[in-house]
Amino acid sequence: MTIRSLTIGWFAVALSVAPPLRSQIRVNPTGVNVNTQGATTVFLTYGGLRSQVAVEAFWCASLISATPARGSRCNPATIFGRLPIRYDLSKSSAGLLNDVMSIPASVARRAYQDAERGNTSSFYYVRRFVSSTGAADEYVAVTCRLAGGGARVPFALTDVAVSFDVQTPVLFVEPDATVPTLDAEIAYNGTGRLRGRWEVVLPGDERPATNDLLTEATLPPEARGTQRRYTELQRFNVFLPPTGRVVLPGPDVTRIPTTVEGTYLILLRIEATDDKEADSDRSVGTAGAGVVHSGAVAGFPMPVLRYVVGAATSEVPSTRSEELTLLLPRDRAAVLRDSALTVSWLEDRHAALYRVEFETEDGTSVLSAVAAAGAVTYQPPPFLFERANGRAIRWRVSSLGFNGAALRRSRWRTFNFASRAP
Repeated sequence: MTIRSLTIGWFAVALSVAPPLRSQIRVNPTGVNVNTQGATTVFLTYGGLRSQVAVEAFWCASLISATPARGSRCNPATIFGRLPIRYDLSKSSAGLLNDVMSIPASVARRAYQDAERGNTSSFYYVRRFVSSTGAADEYVAVTCRLAGGGARVPFALTDVAVSFDVQTPVLFVEPDATVPTLDAEIAYNGTGRLRGRWEVVLPGDERPATNDLLTEATLPPEARGTQRRYTELQRFNVFLPPTGRVVLPGPDVTRIPTTVEGTYLILLRIEATDDKEADSDRSVGTAGAGVVHSGAVAGFPMPVLRYVVGAATSEVPSTRSEELTLLLPRDRAAVLRDSALTVSWLEDRHAALYRVEFETEDGTSVLSAVAAAGAVTYQPPPFLFERANGRAIRWRVSSLGFNGAALRRSRWRTFNFASRAP
């Protein structure tokens, strides 16, 4: 064997055992603690991009070489899930990619079940980058370590519900009246200060875009001062212990305007706060240095609370002339079992919806349905005959306002089922 052939042989062996090419794109943080039993949201910074675009992201239990691409990709046999498009809030700026990693509770559950079977308790979030100049794809992995939802998990909001202290889809109030109290029920990971403000969008103001409803920590640093501002009602600054849930009181109701008729929106605006577990270091890139504080990050826009000033009364009129008029079938009519039953009524031009109710004569509900505004007929599904079980059925129709309250209501009508035409 010649020296040349021996050298070539050793070179081939070296190639076969050499580790895969490392990714040139870097990420910070490279590893995070995540909630074992719920969702987790983390702000990530990717640096070193060279005409590359992030196209997809996966969670998985193990990695394999991405050759001929760079880095390590998910082992297809151990994938827990893929980042849904609606959760992809990544934004590029000056050679950096700012990404919000929103881990669904379903992925955390699968990782937990995998750990219960004796596998490692950590898993991976892998981003794939595609070059616009024809270079090889690159994969960048972040290690996710299973933990509780306590102090060592990044401070992030995982669910927010804002509501008035009344049960109504949309609140209608009279001019110059006081609205009911309101609050926000917030689920979160980690611990830290929740700082922000309540704002109101007045009639005639430009409505907020989706970007305006994100928490400040969800945005890149250069975009955090660009969100549209509205009339401020009240500020808040509270400390949240690592308990996972809190009810945040709303603003003083005497400060909520009701003077001008129209539709108002109440906004919950959350500002970014310092949180060591949620910090992301921009020095991983070449576009400046510095730590990005991302306490109170969220992977979704904050909900909007709506109320309307100047609504008409929602009480049900009691006079016979204000009853809703039914058309067909007539009272005590016989309906064939194998026919296509259709009920009809006269239109109420003030209605936003119609509710159609079917029940037995003893008051047992059989079916309740909602029809859109403008509808004057409804065809119940075939199982109405099965649920009736041969008994007579009575029905009525109610017109509903925008707040869900009944405006007008018909009398009950009854029909019987027949096996053949009388």
